[in-house]
Amino acid sequence: MGGGTDRYLDVVPEVADTLAAGGAVVALESTVIAQGLPRPHNREAAAEMEAAVRAGGAVPATIAILDGRIRVGLTAAQLDRLADSPVPKASRRDLAPLLAAGGDGATTVSATMACAHLAGIRVFATGGIGGVHRGAGRTFDISADLSELARTPVAVVSAGAKSILDLPRTREVLETLGVPVVGYGTDTLPAFYLRDSGLAVDARADSPVAAAAILRAQWDLGLGGVLVANPIPAADALDPGPVEAAIDGAVAAAASAGVDGKALTPFLLARLAAATGGATLAANRALLRHNAAVAAAIAAALAEMRA
Repeated sequence: MGGGTDRYLDVVPEVADTLAAGGAVVALESTVIAQGLPRPHNREAAAEMEAAVRAGGAVPATIAILDGRIRVGLTAAQLDRLADSPVPKASRRDLAPLLAAGGDGATTVSATMACAHLAGIRVFATGGIGGVHRGAGRTFDISADLSELARTPVAVVSAGAKSILDLPRTREVLETLGVPVVGYGTDTLPAFYLRDSGLAVDARADSPVAAAAILRAQWDLGLGGVLVANPIPAADALDPGPVEAAIDGAVAAAASAGVDGKALTPFLLARLAAATGGATLAANRALLRHNAAVAAAIAAALAEMRA
C-alpha cells in the first residue's frame, strides 16, 4: 500500500494485521450483493461467502467503494447498505471518478482485482467472470474482467465464465491475453451453472497446494492474473438443455428491450432466475459458497509456501 494509494484505501484491522503477518486473505466482490442477486438472497450470500472463507482458514475481505473510499473488509452495516440501497456497479474505469466525487460503487471483478492488488491481496473468489457477450461482433461488448486478468497479479477463483456469455470467444480472448486458465479438479472450463463447457483449460490442479504452486511460479515470473476455474458442485449443477433455452430467451428479451452495457448482466441473470423458477438463483449461491471455500484453501496454501 505505497505511493499515493493510502489516501483512498481503508483496510479493516483484521485484514491489515493478517496481511502484515503473511496470513491468508480472500477478496470478495460487492456487485454480487448490489446487483447480482435479489434481496434477501444477496445479503445471505454475502454472509455465506464470508463464512466459507473463514471455515477454510482465511480472512474474508469484501471490497466496495463507499463514501469515496476503497473499503477492504466491510462491516455488517456496510454489507446491509450494499444489499438494501441502490449502489451503482463500479468497474476499473469508474474507480477514480467515484473516489474523486466521494461516491459509492459495488466493485465488479475487474475493480475488485485492482483494489485487492492495491491492498496486497493475492486471491479473490467470485461467481463467474465476465467475458465476450453473445453478439459482440456487432456490439463489441467484452468485459474489462479479461484485460484485468491479463494485467493484475491476482488469482480469481470462479466457476468459469458466466453461461450467458459467448464462451468459445471468451476462452479465445483469455488465450490471446496470455491468462492461464487452471482447472481445479477439471480438464475443461466450467460454465457457471454447468460443470463442463467442453472447452479445454491450460493446466489442471487437484489440490490447493498444486494451485498455489502455479500461482507462486506465475508471480515469481512477474506475470499477471490467473483464472482458477472451479466447477459448481455436481449436486448443484443444472441441466444444460433448459439452461441454454432460458439463456436464448433472456438474450432475445434484452435485445428487444435495448438493454446493454452495465445493465445487461443483471438483466439476464434476473430473467434466467424467473425462467427457471429460481433454479439458477440456488445454483448461483451454491457456486459462490464453493468458490469461496476453494479460494480460502488456496490462499492458506500460498501463505504456507511464503512462511
